[in-house]
Amino acid sequence: MNSHIALAGRARSLAPVTGTPRAELPRWPFTAMLAFFPLWWVLGFAEMAWIPLAACMVVLMVRRGGIEVPRGFAIWLLFVVLMCASVIGVDTSGRMIGFVYRALLYLMITVVFVYVYNARETLTLRYVLGVFTLFWLWAVLGGFAGIIAPEFSFRTPLGYILPQGLQANELIGEMVVRRLTQYNPDSWLALDPRPSAPFLYTNGWGNVYSITLPMVVAYLTVIPRGRRFWLILLAIPLSLIPAFLTLNRGMFIGLAVAAAYLFVRFALAGKLRAVALLSVIGVIAGIAAVALDIGSKLTDRVETSSSTEDRANLYEETFVRTLQSPLFGYGAPRPSFTDGAPSAGTQGHLWMVMFSHGFPALICFLGALVWMFFATMRTGNTALLVLHTVQLVILVEVFFYGVLPNGLILTFPAAALAMRELRRTSLSPPTPTR
Repeated sequence: MNSHIALAGRARSLAPVTGTPRAELPRWPFTAMLAFFPLWWVLGFAEMAWIPLAACMVVLMVRRGGIEVPRGFAIWLLFVVLMCASVIGVDTSGRMIGFVYRALLYLMITVVFVYVYNARETLTLRYVLGVFTLFWLWAVLGGFAGIIAPEFSFRTPLGYILPQGLQANELIGEMVVRRLTQYNPDSWLALDPRPSAPFLYTNGWGNVYSITLPMVVAYLTVIPRGRRFWLILLAIPLSLIPAFLTLNRGMFIGLAVAAAYLFVRFALAGKLRAVALLSVIGVIAGIAAVALDIGSKLTDRVETSSSTEDRANLYEETFVRTLQSPLFGYGAPRPSFTDGAPSAGTQGHLWMVMFSHGFPALICFLGALVWMFFATMRTGNTALLVLHTVQLVILVEVFFYGVLPNGLILTFPAAALAMRELRRTSLSPPTPTR
């Protein structure tokens, strides 16, 4: 903290001499990433649009200069280095394409963290929480669209540009043809449609919802009680309808852990109104679950599908195979030894990091998430405390959700925002470095 003050003071003293005050970082790259997400989704570029926008952020930060990061961020940078080194395990051109795509996403997440941490004048707490709330609203509207038209699909403009050979790739095929739900009417499993729009998979929808819901609550604490406040407050219980109908067990676990954690923190801080509000939200969620018969639907899904047992077997195989290449992994997921099973290194981002990049990279990845949790922990501000729970949700859900890119593109700027605000108020000052 003292080093930062000294550096800032020196910069201020030089400004009048040089006549070149440092320019502010603009809002538009960050806003375009999240607020315009439905446009990118309709065009077919949603999973790639963030990468060129992050490149714009790099250019803007280089032109501005004086960029700072929290000192603990080095553990994430070490993960990025180890991840890049794991390219030595890639053995096919198809897996190389996947590796490069994921590497670019990791770099994009790194850039967004640094950008939000430094854009203090433009990306204020209220503004960033507002953008997160809009992103949550897009997810909720996509969920309702999936309920209304579960079998609707359309071909995106991307499908008219890419060669047919590339469209045979599973990921690119999902980008070319957009669907509102994860649903196969020809499947022998009698499963109801589960909302997924505007994301590729239902689990991705649940991951985004559970991460952004605390952000929405935090936003409500920093805006006046006008029309916007009451409309958002009304939208929260309505959003439970598509959320429950996704039948995302991981989402339920993540939200339950976050709610219990907040309840304890608020109770210890003597914030009785917040405790009462959490209790009311819990009652509303319970009523909604009963009204939608979620208990029976979850039971039917578990009985109809063997996903829990299949995941356990896949996780065991993933761990055993990683022991054969422990330092750098295999560079990318590979087919399972079990016929019909998902590839080893999937069904949870933690397992993908371990299998694809090795145990050292896994330690750094988890270490970065734990660091973000503790670095945003010490606060008495209600908005920052609610925002802090996002880091707990990602720590829970990383075990069974693929959180790249959606989950990480939300949690990393949220951590940067919280650290920046805590440093400003001198409550939990991570030492910055240039």
